Amino acid sequence: MFQGIYNGTSKHQPDLQNVLERGWAAGLQKIIVTCGTINDCDPAFDIINGNDRLYTTIGCHPTRCKEFESDPEVYFQSLCNKIEENREKVVAIGECGLDYDRLQYCEKDVQKKYFEKQLDLAEKYNLPLFLHCRNAHSDFIDILERNLTKIPKRGVVHTFDGSLEYAKRLIELGFYIGINGCSLKTEDNLSVVAQIPDDKIMVETDCPWCEIRPSHAGFKFVKTKFPLVKKKEKWDKDMLIAGRCEPAMILQVLEVLAGIKSKPIEELADEYYKNTVRMFFQNVE
Repeated sequence: MFQGIYNGTSKHQPDLQNVLERGWAAGLQKIIVTCGTINDCDPAFDIINGNDRLYTTIGCHPTRCKEFESDPEVYFQSLCNKIEENREKVVAIGECGLDYDRLQYCEKDVQKKYFEKQLDLAEKYNLPLFLHCRNAHSDFIDILERNLTKIPKRGVVHTFDGSLEYAKRLIELGFYIGINGCSLKTEDNLSVVAQIPDDKIMVETDCPWCEIRPSHAGFKFVKTKFPLVKKKEKWDKDMLIAGRCEPAMILQVLEVLAGIKSKPIEELADEYYKNTVRMFFQNVE
């Protein structure tokens, strides 16, 4: 999408540089680019290399885990090679986990097998995890619990939209909870997030997905409105595109959290930033 391509069709010129500039102007200090398959790695490194504010994850998304099947050891070694070749730029293993909402892409047993296999990467390289879980909480926690010794730095369960009990269990195991627009859709979501301790929260966008929409319960707390074009064909380099999230919009996530927690936005920004640096950037700074 940041190359101007939507569903295989070009709608506007590439504008990733404009997107990044808006992020820096909004106050971001670093951005983590997420890889979801070995095929994402080289394009990700093309983006981040040469920019000391950009980093990446390396891993295989649960819906893509069938990619392991043709030769699991070769695929695993390919992930290792990408980490070793770019060690200073890789800050987490992932996006990995379980997704039972989209089993049409990869069945449960394959997901579980290669989620667990990727935990070996966290152990081998002493890296935290960037985790994905959809409608698979029991199996997800079971795999994490029996592999805790392989996960020295734990990690974050991103795009969290589960119950408070589930959040508490993950926190007990040492994980952080990642909050973005998709975590703030319903009043139940807001009630859960309001009770998660601030020292266990990270904020994210998951862009180009997970923007906070007017139909979301959290939208009433959004104060910052960005210049917006409704049709991508009407692209303007100084405007955001409706339906496409980007890094600068992390401010809106923070505004919702400040609203539901009744706390100063500056206080939360400082704490969530420190949480993120502590997890992903201790060896960088």
